[in-house]
Amino acid sequence: MRELRYPPATRLDINETLHGHSVRDPYRWLEDADSTDTKAWSDAQDELYEKLSADYVTHDWFADQVRSLMGAGHVGTPVWRGDRRFVTRREPGQEHAVLHVRDGDGPERALIDPGALDPSGLTTLDAWRPSPDGRLLAYQLSEGGKEESSLRVIDIDSGALVDGPIDRTRYSPVAWLPDASAFYYVRRLPPEEVPEDETSYHRRVYLHRLGTSEERDALVFGEDRDKTEYFGVDVSRDGRWLVLTSVRGTSSATNAWVADLTEGPLESPRLVTVQEGVDSDLHPQVGRDGRLYLFTDREAPRGRLCVADPAAPGYENWTTLIPEDPEAVLEGHSLVGWDGHGTPELLAVWSRHAVSEVTRHDPATGERLGALPMPGLGSLAGLSTRPEGGHEAWFGYTDNTRPSSVYHYDARSKEVTLAASPPGEIDLPEVRTEQVAFTSKDGTTVRMLVVSPAGAADGPRPTILYGYGGFQISLTPGYSAAILAWVRAGGVYAVANLRGGLEEGEAWHRGGMLANKQNVFDDCAAAAEHLISTGTTTPERLAVMGGSNGGLLVGTMVTQRPDLFSAAVCSAPLLDMVRYERFGLGQLWNVEYGSAEDPEQLGWLLGYSPYHNVREGTRYPATLFTVFDNDTRVDPLHARKLCAQMQWATSAPIGEKPVLVRREAEVGHSSRSVSRSAALTADQLAFLAHHLGLSTP
Repeated sequence: MRELRYPPATRLDINETLHGHSVRDPYRWLEDADSTDTKAWSDAQDELYEKLSADYVTHDWFADQVRSLMGAGHVGTPVWRGDRRFVTRREPGQEHAVLHVRDGDGPERALIDPGALDPSGLTTLDAWRPSPDGRLLAYQLSEGGKEESSLRVIDIDSGALVDGPIDRTRYSPVAWLPDASAFYYVRRLPPEEVPEDETSYHRRVYLHRLGTSEERDALVFGEDRDKTEYFGVDVSRDGRWLVLTSVRGTSSATNAWVADLTEGPLESPRLVTVQEGVDSDLHPQVGRDGRLYLFTDREAPRGRLCVADPAAPGYENWTTLIPEDPEAVLEGHSLVGWDGHGTPELLAVWSRHAVSEVTRHDPATGERLGALPMPGLGSLAGLSTRPEGGHEAWFGYTDNTRPSSVYHYDARSKEVTLAASPPGEIDLPEVRTEQVAFTSKDGTTVRMLVVSPAGAADGPRPTILYGYGGFQISLTPGYSAAILAWVRAGGVYAVANLRGGLEEGEAWHRGGMLANKQNVFDDCAAAAEHLISTGTTTPERLAVMGGSNGGLLVGTMVTQRPDLFSAAVCSAPLLDMVRYERFGLGQLWNVEYGSAEDPEQLGWLLGYSPYHNVREGTRYPATLFTVFDNDTRVDPLHARKLCAQMQWATSAPIGEKPVLVRREAEVGHSSRSVSRSAALTADQLAFLAHHLGLSTP
């Protein structure tokens, strides 16, 4: 039998001096996905993965478990327009959620069904927004497995196409006028008007009047702004106020303006500054009571809610309505009861150490009136009320053993009741969930959710440590087929709330970005050490897992602390932190990581960049890179380069701790069909089970 070997990969003698740093890049040729050499290397990696994965005997068991656990389906929080209700729901067996509509007590019908539009499963419904009168629906589809939305408008009664498709509208908000004659939206400039490597940038705000060509849309805002800026638009329910926001890349520093649309043409609103040039997050919205609500972390890292007159929106006129909480992070708000009947209430959504809660307040004074009873220690999503008012609110809820359900709050009775459950029946394993605290390298207390088999003897057990640590993204309790399948097999699954997220507010985020990025990796190492020291697992039975920015986390952990882990799954990762800005949407992220163009920031990046910190002769963990050919955010070149580098450097035999790539075509960074999600999860868990010694029932 022929000895297993890694596919050959030429090492180039590329050694550049950047700001005084010597930077080697031996696998730069792997950046070109279309070159003959890269294709040959990728094909050989595919063959290697197929050969080795044939020995992962738990694969079929995990595939069955994940499909079964995903069979719960999904139900979304309802959106109302008068008596017309819109809701997304995925039935067991469906590849994607379907948008349904129902009038009053009448029958429900499917409005947008991606599976019916494309039985291959490669079309996704990215966003949707009904007009204020409920007659029309603006929605965005990505087709062919590509992450590139087109905007369409249909008549809800007939389903007939009213307008569109309008291309280049990925991530575009839609702000309807009350009479549904027009809407504000965001669109990128056409490719021929921008440099070839900047086609993913250069957004503008336009006004589109229904029935006219998008080429005639009026440019409202965005000219001469930074190419990486993202814009938000919103129109008040009465149609008087336009609110416009701008952020550069993924920064939370928000510029905001408000315009009185009664003052002049809709195409050229007079924008009055709410906040500009201030390094703080801000989400402004004019409520149905006519006040400008300002949800912000300005002078309040955990968030506060202010109000102002939209005619005088400057900071000097802001009044704090709900102050900052010393322990909980403010996440959202909504008005109920503002319909002329009964006492109105302001609901505030909080996250306390990653667990959701909702408090009730007097909307005039902000005085706390009480709290809503929550179904458990989980996560709330999609707080929804009727636009015209009323005493009702709805919210989505999930935790580690409960698929996402919808709950109803009645402001008259103060009762919370179950409104809708996911449509499928599932057999759930019995698990034990515990939130633990540990100390990171610099003395900071970090928390982690540990899910393990209920009633089983204590470890050590095969354990997955999952993390993210960036971009204000919090990891909160939620239903996960991957977690439950792993625990049902007898393993432990730990989710760490690392710095860089928003679990403890903006200070927590900033403690894990730019010059402080190493804190994220120190937190993760401390999480691993806690799991080991408490007897939950051992280094031989511990894996680290993450995707996107979490893939950077994984790449850094296996290069900085290979001694802590036996295996790793690194999905859609950023790994070459010197050249990341040149590819995908990399230029959006220098506000989070820093830029190699800056001498000081290059030093930060080189300090942890996984590709540049591989050491020849190190025994690296078994590592699986999972990448997606249509990923327009994080280019798969990152995984190719680090994979080649680790295959060259590792001292571990390929048969014991291989470094592999799993490549997938016709899918991008995020949205995918259920069957593709189940297949990916099964492959990842089977790889980890093989290398951690987990045997399935």
